[in-house]
Amino acid sequence: MKVLFLTLFLAVVCAAQDEEAEQSLSEVPGTLSGQWRTVYIGSTNPKKIQENGPFRTYFRKLVFDDEKGTVDFYFYVNTCRRRHLNEGQNEFKVISVSKTHLVAHNVNVDDDGNRTELTGLFVKLNFEEEGLEKFRQLTEQKGIEEKNVVNFIEN
Repeated sequence: MKVLFLTLFLAVVCAAQDEEAEQSLSEVPGTLSGQWRTVYIGSTNPKKIQENGPFRTYFRKLVFDDEKGTVDFYFYVNTCRRRHLNEGQNEFKVISVSKTHLVAHNVNVDDDGNRTELTGLFVKLNFEEEGLEKFRQLTEQKGIEEKNVVNFIEN
């Protein structure tokens, strides 16, 4: 399998977080770092998550640095070299987090000015019903149709 380590350096703005996510995040920061995997990704633009699309990513590792206030995400993407890719401007928010799941929302504005809403469910082991329900609610809230959600477990 060809592998690309795509490292995204993301700033998490606490004021923009859901109150529940803030509480959960403050309770589990030491448990966030480690191996993770992608379960679902939804998108208002299906081309962004189709085979070889820029956001069809397989989450592999998260490194949480509480002192610096940073989170590094490592993904498998489909290429045999390490590199950094720029897919325009991204605003990333953690919506819900626990010791076993992370539900996230990303707004991408590409270089042509096209706006795409993305939602994701990522897990450490097997996903819990709570994480799946939060992902479904967020995806529906962002107007992402069910046909535009990729199930990474079945693929």
